[in-house]
Amino acid sequence: MKKWWIGSLVLGMVLSAGAQLPQELELEARAALARGAEWLAAQQQPDGYWGLPDSPAMSALAMGALQKADAATYADAINRAMVYILTSVQEDGSIWRTPTMQRKGGGLANYNTAICMAALHALDRPELVPVIQNARTYLAQMQYLGSGSYRGGMGYDADQNREYADLSNSYMAYEAMRLTENVEDLRADGAARADLDWGAAQEFLAQIQNLPGVNTNTWRSDSDDDRGGFAYTPGGGASRTNDEGRVVLRSYGSMTYAGLLSLIYAEVDEQDERVQAAKDWAMRHWSLDENPGMGAEGLYYFFNVLTKSLTAAGDATLERPDGSTVVWREAVIRRLVDLQQPGGFWVNDNNRWWEADPNLVTAYTMQALATALD
Repeated sequence: MKKWWIGSLVLGMVLSAGAQLPQELELEARAALARGAEWLAAQQQPDGYWGLPDSPAMSALAMGALQKADAATYADAINRAMVYILTSVQEDGSIWRTPTMQRKGGGLANYNTAICMAALHALDRPELVPVIQNARTYLAQMQYLGSGSYRGGMGYDADQNREYADLSNSYMAYEAMRLTENVEDLRADGAARADLDWGAAQEFLAQIQNLPGVNTNTWRSDSDDDRGGFAYTPGGGASRTNDEGRVVLRSYGSMTYAGLLSLIYAEVDEQDERVQAAKDWAMRHWSLDENPGMGAEGLYYFFNVLTKSLTAAGDATLERPDGSTVVWREAVIRRLVDLQQPGGFWVNDNNRWWEADPNLVTAYTMQALATALD
């Protein structure tokens, strides 16, 4: 099958170059990115981490943001972050730390490993290849391949004595495995290669997309407002009760873009009804004032996954149902620049999913800005 997600990433860059940003806007965006990088670098702790010391993923996101903004200027900060992440590597190849307090999801091993391995890979350092290969081997083993609605998905941590998967963790794992897959060619002759079961990944995605004929479960919403969109986890997570008193999935913005990106990574054809329905939901609910369906909750996570998803989809402009056209890169950049605080950081007043932490939110936003500028 054609790896159209690779072609689309290239196409996205070509379209971006062809439909250039207004010069004034680009300069404004790069200035905002520079201010953000200066603020973020100043927040790094002496041991090389940002935010929570037991969450290497947060430091990996910040490291990746500095790498995208100005790798040369912030080489020292990037190196210190890299060392911190490497001290979080476990014997089985996973990358995480024992949490200082008990929390749902335990050490978030899958989540941390996926984000860290992708960030390390982006540094393009040959000495990191074995670390990334081992992380891939671990993550591939964590994909749930039993029966039922979670088949093909990923959760925060496999060591929780329960069957569980959600779209957020799954999309991060799918992304990490796709972005790092070239290290498989560097394994020794005869060494086992690591990969996900991408057919099973498609099975999981079908459980959480509100699309008749694809999702056959009783929790699928048949509301026109939900059609084509994605929810967080099968049978729950941002669910609602419909007019018939049945609990159904509720589609919302960040998960719909995560679902679209996951379909792309799983090599679902761009003309497939699942891809087209996800795009249709996104256009019917286009907004940068909120995470559609969730308000301020997860707003910056939404910006981050939206830019990656639309870049991978390869669309420079978007057509809305009313016939209007959105030049999404311009719209996103204007919105993110407008939201920057005077000190150079970004933060969400709503603390859902840790977004009251400016370290996390600034890293999310800088990566979104860099993606929109590429």
